[in-house]
Amino acid sequence: MSGYPDNHSGHVSASVESGGTRRADAQRNRERILQTARDLVHQTGELKLNAVAKACGIGQGTLYRHFPTREDLLAEVYRHEVDDLVAAAPQLLATHEPVDALAAWFDRVAAYARVKRDVFAAVEAATWHDLAAHSLGPIGEAVELLLAAGRSAGSIRADAVARDVIVLISWLSRLDDAELDARGPRLLSILVDGLRAHHP
Repeated sequence: MSGYPDNHSGHVSASVESGGTRRADAQRNRERILQTARDLVHQTGELKLNAVAKACGIGQGTLYRHFPTREDLLAEVYRHEVDDLVAAAPQLLATHEPVDALAAWFDRVAAYARVKRDVFAAVEAATWHDLAAHSLGPIGEAVELLLAAGRSAGSIRADAVARDVIVLISWLSRLDDAELDARGPRLLSILVDGLRAHHP
């Protein structure tokens, strides 16, 4: 047994704590970068990395460590838009009647359509094909969840299927901002009316 004090455990604890702090800081930076990028895409329809770094108060090097390219950041913005859209379906059903939940979800689809259009226009074809392939399933499940609730309640027509709805709402991402503002709400309202069960 050594007569010298053992300070190794203290050094290890400090090192572990320091590493945990760095990881937490890095995660916060990543989340802040992503949220800022999403805000900029919603506000301007475009994404400049220097604008993201400036808005976050970080250096370009920090941004590039998290997202090496603009395309990487845009792809992550799109994935989070899909995640939020999908998560909204059960949340809306918990607080609304099925048809009202569907209508409220369609309002969110209009905002998602803008981001999808802007992101897909800015990334390489291979990237947007991959993003589209991975988002179709979760979005389809969200639509089916809303439709199934409406069918069970008798407020949505029995023959309504998710694929038909997805084909129809996909056209929104082909409209420019002016046309989406002018026609989007009316088109979605027509779609909701078309999905309603009409009882004699």
